[in-house]
Amino acid sequence: MNREADPVTFAAMTNIDRRQLLKGTAAVAMTAAITTGAFTTPAYAAGHRPGDLGQAQPLDGRPFPAYDYTRANKLPREMTGYWTKSFDVAGTTRTAKVYIAAETPIRSYYTVIAVPDGADTAEFLQTSGWRDVADQRDEGLFVLEPGLDGWGDAVAEGAYVQAALTFFQSNNYFSIFGEHYLVGYGGGGPAVEAWAVANPLLVIAQAYVDSAGLSAAYLDTYASREFDGHTQYSPVTFPPDFRLIRYDEVVVPTWYIHPDATSAAASIAYWKHANDTLATGISEGFLGTGYHQRPGSDRWMTSHAGPISKVAVQTHPVNRRSSVVTRQIVEFLTAYTRYENFFAYSNSLYERADYKSLGIEVHTMQVAGFVREYLVYVPRSARRKAPVVFVWPGDSQTDKVFVDATQWWKLAEREGFILVVICEQYSRTSVVVSHHDSLVLFRQLRDTITAQYDVDPTRFYSTGHSAGSQVTQNLAIAFPEYFAAVATTSFPVAPNPAGTISIDSVAYPASGQKIPNYMIYGYGDIQQFVGTLWDDTQNATDGWAQYHLGVDGLALSDVDTAAGLRSGFHDRFQTWTWYDPGSHVPIFKVTKNAYRSHNTTCEEPPLLWDFLKHYSWEVAPNGTVTRYYSPSAFSRPGDRRRF
Repeated sequence: MNREADPVTFAAMTNIDRRQLLKGTAAVAMTAAITTGAFTTPAYAAGHRPGDLGQAQPLDGRPFPAYDYTRANKLPREMTGYWTKSFDVAGTTRTAKVYIAAETPIRSYYTVIAVPDGADTAEFLQTSGWRDVADQRDEGLFVLEPGLDGWGDAVAEGAYVQAALTFFQSNNYFSIFGEHYLVGYGGGGPAVEAWAVANPLLVIAQAYVDSAGLSAAYLDTYASREFDGHTQYSPVTFPPDFRLIRYDEVVVPTWYIHPDATSAAASIAYWKHANDTLATGISEGFLGTGYHQRPGSDRWMTSHAGPISKVAVQTHPVNRRSSVVTRQIVEFLTAYTRYENFFAYSNSLYERADYKSLGIEVHTMQVAGFVREYLVYVPRSARRKAPVVFVWPGDSQTDKVFVDATQWWKLAEREGFILVVICEQYSRTSVVVSHHDSLVLFRQLRDTITAQYDVDPTRFYSTGHSAGSQVTQNLAIAFPEYFAAVATTSFPVAPNPAGTISIDSVAYPASGQKIPNYMIYGYGDIQQFVGTLWDDTQNATDGWAQYHLGVDGLALSDVDTAAGLRSGFHDRFQTWTWYDPGSHVPIFKVTKNAYRSHNTTCEEPPLLWDFLKHYSWEVAPNGTVTRYYSPSAFSRPGDRRRF
């Protein structure tokens, strides 16, 4: 297990612990709102004052919202406010509520809340402070409600919870991050926890107040189930004697507040095992006793971030309607994020970016007549004339999704470069985005970043995933003079038979010019990209490699080793490198991730940066491009060499 003592790993663990240990119960600071500027008040049902949620408006039969091009990366304004959705569960009508803050972005984080028996949902959200939390954080709430006779047992409630969360996870009224925070009160706790046990890859973190927990018998029905190599795209074949991940080995940070001392014991033990915690806990203020993931834990989900998870147990009763308690729950949950909601072997738990403390800036600008959003992070570690990494998210992955899903912000913090993450534009529906006007956007954004920040104009790099990789790779072919180097994941591009590529449906000729290029893809990636460059199947990866190797004056046989060099957790990375013939500078590189589907994983950006950081370039007034390579990544003056 090749896990080194990475300073980012231990920083993540320390920051999370500090965030939870140093907050007092009387004054728990809220994590920053996702956007900068003043908070705004969401839309409400007509006739109600801003402080009153009022009557929830029905989603049943409501037309899907129209596109709202006046808002950059925001859900349509008409969808903000308080909604109700009904479900037929075995002939019985059950309901769930949705609250969407006024400035909630596309694919925002949501907290799924199971309200206690006897509570009026609107009143509970108001008095407990959950509505205020959503407004201040520009996030959403999805609220599960008991039936007429109250909450049933966890098994009996399974059909309702499944129906409600199936709608929640995929609908055209609003869109979600893809992973969820769970909170259950009283009898609603076991109902939502049972779903978490059955769907642990979808749960970022969870908290249960006054819960009876789940029975050992129910937990045992899931504990030993295993995640196989099935993906949404191409299946992953594991090596002989490979040990599959069990459901009870999925790390999910968990907080039990005043649990039933007897009946919740099995649940607490289950989550301690899942999080691979130490047997002995430590006192952690309002959290009660914290059981930390043990140092050296070999859980897949924290193989890169390190042992950052925990299970906390607070035995004292609390006021469920206390806004202080609500904010403590939020503080615990939102210390974490995770990504990859389908394939267990690239699902990862990480520290969530706190925009306010980090200083991440959210900006908008007009691009081709449309308002567009982008993020800029200038870490404190950035020196004068800092390099810049432009990041293009994948299809439907907004800038805010990609900051957490890739952890590029942590890499920028460690390495001292400026991070610029591009947001897309509305596409298939009014609650989904994809790339549009990419060439106009980049030229305008490049000039803006150059004018407003202290950057090194000879060290601009581009990266992206999937559709974002497509944008970067197209630019590398048609406009290689834009970047010192590119490095992307999971979408190769090659010129068509006419020798052109397409950007925003416009054909541009391939330049035929060199540019250092690196791509990583997954064993279980989209079908047209899988395999290797040495198999008999010709696909997009082969065409991409043939173009760049040809431009570089290289052949497939010029690789450093046909077997590929192995690295990473469980030797998951198999890497091939080609070197510039005249200078022996690495100029073309490919890595296959043996344990990944198509979705991005946070273990890959460090590999991309380790390639990018060695290159710079200069463009003469006549358009001539001169490229340089620095073995020290420009940390030692005078070691760059031309190639």
